Amino acid sequence: MTGLIALMVLPVAATLAAGIWLELKPRRVTAGWLKGGLFANLALFGLGLLGVTLLGMQDVLAAEPAGAAAAGITVGQGLALLGVGLPTGLAAIGAAIALGPIGSASLAVIAEKPEMFGRTLIYMGLAEGIAIYGLVMSILLLGKI
Repeated sequence: MTGLIALMVLPVAATLAAGIWLELKPRRVTAGWLKGGLFANLALFGLGLLGVTLLGMQDVLAAEPAGAAAAGITVGQGLALLGVGLPTGLAAIGAAIALGPIGSASLAVIAEKPEMFGRTLIYMGLAEGIAIYGLVMSILLLGKI
């Protein structure tokens, strides 16, 4: 298991090291080298993640419950809790995707016409409402468990 985690850490560390190296000594990078390195990093990380998931699942399913508290939750309840968190996570991603263009356009408009500040806040609030709706759905779903 430790070897698989090291397999996942290796591409991340290599990417960070390459970024630091290219920042300190900038040079022209060919697209072929960059695509090959990216593919190798993704492949190593994906293999490590798959291995940790499969081997970790076997370890968790084979383990005996430590006590009464550990035996109180079933696989179905665990999946239900994951399903409760899903609306909040996806809504936050959707709000972030919406807020990016709206925020940059708002700054551009405010730079030209400062009196438009109030309208841009309304648009930002509408986009942020997506995340709030996801949070409300998670709270409602949590009440059903």
